[in-house]
Amino acid sequence: MNKVIEISNLSKNYGSKGFYTRVLHEVNLSVYENDFIAIMGPSGSGKTTLLNMLSTIDKPTSGSIIMDGKDITKISNRELSKLRKEKIGFIFQDYNLLDTMTLQDNIALPLSLNGCSSAICLRKTMEIAQIFGLMEHLKKYPYQLSGGQKQRGAACRALISEPKIIFADEPTGALDSQASRDLLECLKKVNEQQKAAILMVTHDAYTASYAKDVYILTDGKIRCKLSKGQSSKAFYDRIIDAQAAMGSDLA
Repeated sequence: MNKVIEISNLSKNYGSKGFYTRVLHEVNLSVYENDFIAIMGPSGSGKTTLLNMLSTIDKPTSGSIIMDGKDITKISNRELSKLRKEKIGFIFQDYNLLDTMTLQDNIALPLSLNGCSSAICLRKTMEIAQIFGLMEHLKKYPYQLSGGQKQRGAACRALISEPKIIFADEPTGALDSQASRDLLECLKKVNEQQKAAILMVTHDAYTASYAKDVYILTDGKIRCKLSKGQSSKAFYDRIIDAQAAMGSDLA
């Protein structure tokens, strides 16, 4: 199995020397092709900071993040931009769809920016929209869509360029239970069929139970790893038990 990301001794401090807050402390984590990982932790545990550094939005104080054979903490902004465009997909809680474009054009945007032909953009958009159940909504604008449809559209946009890894920040945070289930089933299908690695930050045990592995952060360190067996229900129960043992709902 190919390794997508290797994180070594990753630390992050905010503030100046002598007056700083340590948010992450020497975190180590390997992400492989076809992994589906959920990061959980209480507020302030460092999970969003970790996601921001892995997705190149923020830089660590120390440690390394190896992606595509390069330490992305040390490469130029130009190389980072190329990496984001070719290797990384993002799914945000608030969708980030462009209101002036149809759903079809929103989904196809990464390919258009990469100079792909109209025929390729259309074919790939149709393929990914089929997986996410959005074929009948492609000509609609974001204001005409439900929250679940918008988030599935955002997921399609993140996946259309076939990135090596998808970073998802609380992807079900603004969705009701049915819309959350629809999105998670689609992400599971893409993970299984396209081998895309997914790293998701969530506070919700049900959402986390769709992952193959759950890492729980507290005080900037990985304190616990749970791996899925055959039963999603049993995995959900183990996540709940881990939350209770740590005396937090991890919200």
